[in-house]
Amino acid sequence: MKTKLFIITPPFTQLNTPYPATAYIKGFLNTKNIESVQADLGIDVILELFSKKGLERLFQSHNPQPTTDNCKRIFALQDEYIKTIDPVIQFLQGKNPTLALQICQEDFLPEASRFAQLEELDWAFGSMGTQDKAKHLATLYLEDISDFIVECVDENFGFSRYAERLGRSANSFDELYQALQQPPTYIDSILISLLKAKIETVKPTLFLISVPFPGNLYSAFRCAQWVKQNHPEIKISMGGGFPNTELRSLSDKRVFEFFDFITLDDGEVPIEELVDNLSSRAESRDEKHYKRTFLLENGEVVYKNNSLKHDYKQSQVGTPDYSDLPLDKYISVIEIVNPMHRMWSDGRWNKLTMAHGCYWGKCTFCDISLDYIKVYEPVAASLLCDRIEELIEQTGQNGFHFVDEAAPPALMRTLALEILKRKLAVTWWTNIRFEKSFSKDLCLLLKASGCIAVSGGLEVASDRLLKLIDKGVTVEQVAKVTRNFTEAGIMVHAYLMYGYPTQTIQETVDSLEMVRQLFEAGVLQSGFWHQFALTAHSPVGLYPEKFGVTKKTEAIGTFANNDIEYNDSTGINHDKFSFGLKKSLFNFMHGICFDYELQEWFDFKIPRTKIHPDFIFNALEEQNDFNTKPNAKVVWLGGKPSAEIFTKSKKGRSWEMMSLTFHDKKESFMIQTSKEEGEWLTSILSKISISNAKNYTFQEVKNDFETTLEDFELFWYSKPINTLREFGLLVL
Repeated sequence: MKTKLFIITPPFTQLNTPYPATAYIKGFLNTKNIESVQADLGIDVILELFSKKGLERLFQSHNPQPTTDNCKRIFALQDEYIKTIDPVIQFLQGKNPTLALQICQEDFLPEASRFAQLEELDWAFGSMGTQDKAKHLATLYLEDISDFIVECVDENFGFSRYAERLGRSANSFDELYQALQQPPTYIDSILISLLKAKIETVKPTLFLISVPFPGNLYSAFRCAQWVKQNHPEIKISMGGGFPNTELRSLSDKRVFEFFDFITLDDGEVPIEELVDNLSSRAESRDEKHYKRTFLLENGEVVYKNNSLKHDYKQSQVGTPDYSDLPLDKYISVIEIVNPMHRMWSDGRWNKLTMAHGCYWGKCTFCDISLDYIKVYEPVAASLLCDRIEELIEQTGQNGFHFVDEAAPPALMRTLALEILKRKLAVTWWTNIRFEKSFSKDLCLLLKASGCIAVSGGLEVASDRLLKLIDKGVTVEQVAKVTRNFTEAGIMVHAYLMYGYPTQTIQETVDSLEMVRQLFEAGVLQSGFWHQFALTAHSPVGLYPEKFGVTKKTEAIGTFANNDIEYNDSTGINHDKFSFGLKKSLFNFMHGICFDYELQEWFDFKIPRTKIHPDFIFNALEEQNDFNTKPNAKVVWLGGKPSAEIFTKSKKGRSWEMMSLTFHDKKESFMIQTSKEEGEWLTSILSKISISNAKNYTFQEVKNDFETTLEDFELFWYSKPINTLREFGLLVL
């Protein structure tokens, strides 16, 4: 019997772009000639629900009883919602752009409580186009309908998560199991009708469910439950981010009433072994082989890892394959006006990975003991570019989000050079560590290759805590790196953390002051505060005594086991800082309130900051020295100059000079040198041009100069070269 795989992401993740796990697995299966079909049931359910038919059913068949004034208003305006929903969805799919003019009139969409926050609009969209303003208004309109669904129809609904509380820290399976014994909810019924149609069309032998987040868990079990009840012959397996982190100590056998297998970490070999085990060849084997797989054997949960196969190298897993997914039907929303969150939810991004794992792999709050972070393996830049070209061809989209834990600077440099050599027009962004390798010139190179944004962990803006976290950076260094990105025109988003073990109130206040100064200096454009969470697979979770914390219990859950409740030796209630930190950041992102005393953000007494008011300003004032490493690469991004020779005379002496004219994308500029230096410069620029295969080092450029001329340093730091440095002569 031929194996056929059906791979799904259950509701809900993102509205604007598919979660990439199924595309990664399909791409791998293609390399093995294993037939597979993928689906994103999240977007399918949303489009079914948010349609004219869907809203008619919602308002009529369920006979909801609104209790709040807000939902009574929505219910009363149901005809307006039914009339406008299809055009609005088409607009958010990019198919109906002229509707923006209508939406922006603000008398087209019915409005409920979400529109109360509209005073933000003038700041956010001021001079920006009507398309963005209309997207934001249309998003508020969808959120109003969502509020109605939550109050009257299904309390678990959420656009990017479903029944998330059932998946968060579910140490016991009891609550989720009980929920699954209830009749299907309104959203469940839509999900099941779509799943039924797909299962009947695909007729799979193996059903793979990828569960990236807690907000996908409940619907994953609902899908598995329906298939088990109606197609018991189909084997079902779960993989993905949630089981990888949460289900590593799974022991509750009731889980296997729904799933036959649960696989951990990289999915390629575990899935390949499952396919082999289901094939006719496996019947002759004494023993079936599994890779990192939980299953039920003799009524007990067992973990099997007896496969002889090694995990595949990143060069062997193939290019992600997005076919089967309705790429033209995803909807771009602008939910909140944080610039980085806006990028998450607006526009379609092809997702790729520069490197498996994290090249740093030391941060003490991170799950660095798990393979998906611990095992670091970069992908060659040429192969990455091949995959970029394949995906552009396949999807028609040239936007890329590299979903690395932290993209390695050296690989980013090589990738940027390769993109420029191949003359690819791409837009890309990724996560980084704010390390000193990100020089001004490297940031300019990344920008030239299409990089528009980076996000990185500043975490706690305190040098003592950064050392404790083992972040390998200082606040001063972060300031310089964020400046280099900002000046190159790349947006910077910082992940911020509060409540790290042993963090004092003084350090929280000082951290906020550092963040205030970074925004005031204009080197950060976006940020988000997260409260520290203790996870089982991080150094803090594994060795809590080293970090001044004690776990509230040593018991290991029979189901999920990742987030751990703990007591901090300081005894501080960090929750109380949440509102003030987030409110201040919101204002700093608007470029306002820098002159407020920090005390004004909190309704309880805080100590004065001990940070010098010009700490960041002074850090940014320090100039770089003139030391250039001999092995640094020298690259010219510009074009060929046109040259003119002229004679210069002074005090009866005359000598030949050269004028070189360059044409940049924005402007033309001219430099003047002696004729000999000009001829050498013209020659070396063609050698170090980005289009050449060979890369020249700084030492090679110096040696080349000194074969015919003298005083290289004097020439290198002269005005003509400084001008070229501003226009694309980079030392990397």
